[in-house]
Amino acid sequence: MNSKSRVSFQSVHRTKLVDDVVIQLQQKITGGELKEGDKIPTEPELMEQFGVGRSTVREAVRVLVHAGLLEKKQGFGTYLASSVQIIREPLEHRLRRAEIFEVYEVRRMLELEIARLAAMRRDEDDLALMRSYLEQRSEALEAGDREGYLNADIQFHIAVAAASKNHVVIDLYRTFSSVLRNALGKLEMEEDGHDPNTECHNRLYEAIKTKDVQAAEHWTLQNLNGTVSQLRERDENGN
Repeated sequence: MNSKSRVSFQSVHRTKLVDDVVIQLQQKITGGELKEGDKIPTEPELMEQFGVGRSTVREAVRVLVHAGLLEKKQGFGTYLASSVQIIREPLEHRLRRAEIFEVYEVRRMLELEIARLAAMRRDEDDLALMRSYLEQRSEALEAGDREGYLNADIQFHIAVAAASKNHVVIDLYRTFSSVLRNALGKLEMEEDGHDPNTECHNRLYEAIKTKDVQAAEHWTLQNLNGTVSQLRERDENGN
């Protein structure tokens, strides 16, 4: 099979070249352009299409082989692995190649349940930690400290997850939070900035504090809907 004629990629220009190559290859797999047993393009073909050096291509392929998505056949080339191996792909890798709206659909499901459980199970230590991160978040916003704001924002949501007392949910959210931070970071860097939805965060805290489950769910939705609106507007404007 001549993979070069059927599968094509875009040149990459950003600093994390290996990550960019990995993500594009993963997208071709998810989209069905590469199927189980297909041979991927050769190193020279990939170097030409991506506009990168041999070492970048080799490292990207190595990452995907390690993840179980690709397999090398000595003397024959590199092929898409079986579906059994594909499901071994680490969650963090899968999240990194997800579309942002898919991420926010999952975030909606996850955070609604987290808010509900946190409102029922939080203790005083949980509330103190949440309050501390909200204060750090506000201080960073006032100081124009984008990095500090993003860090405090993510830590606040992790603290809410911790208040659920469900250790599987907490671990899932910690993994999920790295993707959320990247998405928020991109919004924050835009010229018009990112609406921090501070009122929603404060209201969510108060709902959890008073053990008002319905209010906790409501303000979680308000916060997510605000960010999704920004994402849709950015998408419609072609950003």
